[in-house]
Amino acid sequence: MDNRSRAPKNRTITLTLNEVHQYRQRLVALSGQVNVLALENRTIRQDFLEALQFLPRGFVDLVFVDPPYNLSKSFNGLDFTERSLEEYASWLESWFPQVVALLKESGSLYICGDWRSSAAIHSVAQKYLQVRNRITWEREKGRGAARNWKNCSEDIWFCTKSEGTYTFNLEAVKVKRRVIAPYTVGGIPKDWHLTECGNFRLTHPSNLWTDLTVPFWSMPENTDHPTQKPEKLLAKIILASTNPGDLVLDPFLGSGTTSVVAKKLGRRFVGLEVDEEYCCLAEKRLALADSDHTIQGYADGVFWERNTLPDQRRTSKGRNADLVAAPLFGEEGQ
Repeated sequence: MDNRSRAPKNRTITLTLNEVHQYRQRLVALSGQVNVLALENRTIRQDFLEALQFLPRGFVDLVFVDPPYNLSKSFNGLDFTERSLEEYASWLESWFPQVVALLKESGSLYICGDWRSSAAIHSVAQKYLQVRNRITWEREKGRGAARNWKNCSEDIWFCTKSEGTYTFNLEAVKVKRRVIAPYTVGGIPKDWHLTECGNFRLTHPSNLWTDLTVPFWSMPENTDHPTQKPEKLLAKIILASTNPGDLVLDPFLGSGTTSVVAKKLGRRFVGLEVDEEYCCLAEKRLALADSDHTIQGYADGVFWERNTLPDQRRTSKGRNADLVAAPLFGEEGQ
């Protein structure tokens, strides 16, 4: 429920009391074994450890895991306390094998962390899965530090259950970047495209993601969840590691980003979240996705470098736009 005073242009998704009553009717809790059809496209309001025991084995194509990092933080009154690296690893070990059991043999799992938790995550994940890569993404928000480097990155470990059989759709996750020094052969662009809005090149996706914007007050996907991931981040993962119609599971759903992006991209989803308010936020966002399938920073089937989408760029009719980069709008546009 929203009792805050907000600026007129604040687009943060909030809940009225009536909406809480409305959306809580759509939440479910598990008390016994259930089949896949009963789970599809549902938000389960329940402690994930309790719910895991009732989920069928080997039914999920992709699991996205965004657990509490190893630091003290409150999630709407539910507190997680920082512990030693060994204790954090033991906590992961207490539930991670159960999550892995939900994956199909061809399935993939991505698990998030930061510098405090990544070592423990890697140690535990490699016991049960094939660890493929560590993605580092720039989380440009954050406070500076007087006696340390500013912490503005997080990790995502990419794992698969199988050694050789898993989905990775390379063409679906290429990044469209501006060409700073356009190179031509005989006057013809080499490996880049000339457009009215500037020069662009499609590039292979790397494990360093600098094209994301952390949700904030003027973005329509923003909520008050303290660790909300960008929809664009989930879109990269879902498009890379699933096909249309596949099933995506998030055992720490939060305010629903994984389910929302899965829906927008034509995938099925299951989300687990213990907090009722966050569950209701997820359901509201899912309802909004019925009429709005856009994902900020993803358009025309490609991921665009920050602030380079055509509708964010001005072109001057009197200039040679293919050789001179057009001025950019502010960061809030993407």
